[in-house]
Amino acid sequence: MSNSLLFNFDIDKTKNEVHVVREFDADVTLVWKAWTTPEILEQWWAPKPFVARTKSMNFTPGGMWLYYMEGPQGERHYCKADYLEIVPEKMYRGLDAFCDENGNINEAFPRTEWTVTFEQKGNRTTVNIVARYAKLEDLEQIISLGFKEGFTMALGNLDEVLAASK
Repeated sequence: MSNSLLFNFDIDKTKNEVHVVREFDADVTLVWKAWTTPEILEQWWAPKPFVARTKSMNFTPGGMWLYYMEGPQGERHYCKADYLEIVPEKMYRGLDAFCDENGNINEAFPRTEWTVTFEQKGNRTTVNIVARYAKLEDLEQIISLGFKEGFTMALGNLDEVLAASK
């Protein structure tokens, strides 16, 4: 990542939210595709050495992305994203959850409500992410699992994917 690209990661315990603002050296169309196309998501979503693998994806309101992150020893961690609202190249909102291979939610972990917005600024795109939790304990649990470190690594992976797409 170029030092000139904006990156902020803030935790707001009063609102049970994580706020991430990240700038990418690519136009909004390319960045949007990277966040919404399974073949591209798989190239960057998981922090290395894990890889993301899509079981199914229906990127429409009411649709779902069912995927897993596979570790170096073959271990699989399943997740799903239920899409609630989509405005192409502007924003999407959804609910994430840890789950089993069939999409049944693992109630031992909290769900995350994501709102992801995209804004073209010159030849760059700013992505603003709000990850919201029902209660403070949920936020703290996700942070304790290494969310900041893992998501920061994944966003760095996205820089590499975008650079290779030019």
